[in-house]
Amino acid sequence: MSGKRGLVIPWTIRKQNQAGKESLSDLVAVEEPLQIQLEYEKYGEWHRKDLLVTMRSPGQDFDLAMGFLYAEGIILQERDILWMRYCQQVKPEEEGNVMRVRLIPNLDFDPEKLNRNFFTHSSCGVCGKTAIDTVRCDAAGLPFNSDRKISVVTVQSLTQKLNSQQTGFNYTGGLHAAVLYEDSGDMLLLREDVGRHNALDKLIGAGLRQGINLWENKVVLLSGRVSFEMVQKAVNAGIQVLVALGAPTSLAVRLANEKNQTLIGFLKKDRFNIYSGEERIK
Repeated sequence: MSGKRGLVIPWTIRKQNQAGKESLSDLVAVEEPLQIQLEYEKYGEWHRKDLLVTMRSPGQDFDLAMGFLYAEGIILQERDILWMRYCQQVKPEEEGNVMRVRLIPNLDFDPEKLNRNFFTHSSCGVCGKTAIDTVRCDAAGLPFNSDRKISVVTVQSLTQKLNSQQTGFNYTGGLHAAVLYEDSGDMLLLREDVGRHNALDKLIGAGLRQGINLWENKVVLLSGRVSFEMVQKAVNAGIQVLVALGAPTSLAVRLANEKNQTLIGFLKKDRFNIYSGEERIK
């Protein structure tokens, strides 16, 4: 369970098989909307902006908000946020689903980044943005340290460690995971969500809030496919090695190659595909 309502809820189902039907108690993944309102100061005046509505798994919402703001380039570090809290004066059905984030006074950022439609559903992110020109990544290319090499054995071991720790998925089969590992294969953080992009935002935000260096000798594993936005978020966070159980898209591969990121897909216990950044794998 996670947060006030948890990642899963019980539900009575009718199971059909060749022997007939039977009633069973099952668990399903929770999906609820989260609205993030942003408060920021410009030229001595405070402004409030309805920034984001996303369909997510309740819990770890502060990680989600911080990771999203960081991945979008609105903040550059944890201390750019003055406070985060849930709004109290809301309708009963909105309780715990509306949160407000206040940035530090006079934070230097481009308010035009807020003039985009950030409504997203649980399977998508980029399609919630209104302008085609937002589908780009302005981050610098990632550095390469010739002394840093990750063994094939370590990469192959990541799936075994994920299976034993992905509690919500094991109960429901309906949650994605984003996991942070040391180069040695030791697991540091795991976040689950019904949305792939939310799981990664939660992981990035949790790393920032816990003071973990996301780009130094780290690997991030994603439980699903890799879209452009997933690579974009990872590059913006400085993540040099991105591994996925599923397939990458063409834009994801091109962006990873352009930004010197190691991108691995179709990870199995005995094989995987390297799409870019082979030099980091030994």
